[in-house]
Amino acid sequence: MAVQQFNPAPRPTAHPMANPGYGKRLAPSQRPRRADDFAHLPRREAAVADYVDRQSEGADISVKTLAKHLPGYGQCAVATILNGLSAAGHYRRVRQCVTSASGTNIWVWRSYWSRTPRDDAWWADFAAGELGTSTIPAALARTAGYDVLARLGRIEARLTLSASECAALEAAAGAWFERGASEGQLLSALTAGLPAHVSHPYGFVRARLLSKLPPEPPAPRMVMECTDCGAPGEPASLPGGLCRTCTGTDGPAPLSASAGVHDRVGRLRSALRAGAGD
Repeated sequence: MAVQQFNPAPRPTAHPMANPGYGKRLAPSQRPRRADDFAHLPRREAAVADYVDRQSEGADISVKTLAKHLPGYGQCAVATILNGLSAAGHYRRVRQCVTSASGTNIWVWRSYWSRTPRDDAWWADFAAGELGTSTIPAALARTAGYDVLARLGRIEARLTLSASECAALEAAAGAWFERGASEGQLLSALTAGLPAHVSHPYGFVRARLLSKLPPEPPAPRMVMECTDCGAPGEPASLPGGLCRTCTGTDGPAPLSASAGVHDRVGRLRSALRAGAGD
């Protein structure tokens, strides 16, 4: 008797990553994952939220890709669900200015995800750069500064310092690390182009620490945008991450000056988002 052949069920494909620099980004201060993280959401939104939450940083969470990898959800359904997740405080879209590998500043679209629901005030602070800073604490920066100064004489004998001199310059050297400089950058600034003889190493090092101190890093430049249409706006004009036009409510218009501009921005953003892979 012939044996009936069965085709195995297709194995689910791994969720794709977005182009480098795009895709899912975790908002700061996430709580550990819990079984009831999304119990406050409607069933469909909770299911999509759980799926997005389990994807790694940089995953492509664009509407098109999510619809492709979530059986039973079309693109319109996914777009509606993302709007709901935005209103619930889990999701925001921003345009952020970053420095490219060539050193030029470019604006990119990024999707920020928060397992913990956040209110509009929290997202406004985040967009203003007041949350999630990664600066080195001053105490650690000072200690790192002392360590570099203490080793400086072994790297360049002309700049040998005593223990008391290292302690006196510790804060000045630590300021470099507080501003994001690396140890290599600090050493290069102190040792490059030395004269043949340094009469007073302490005064020389102190002068370079102060005169060559790098500028404070600029605050993160973010422009929040409507989750639905992509029109840019101030956080106050995007309650729940949605502009007044998309919610159909009265209030301040988004940064786009008119409905016509609003529509063009949305269409342009959609086209670029599709090309970039989110």
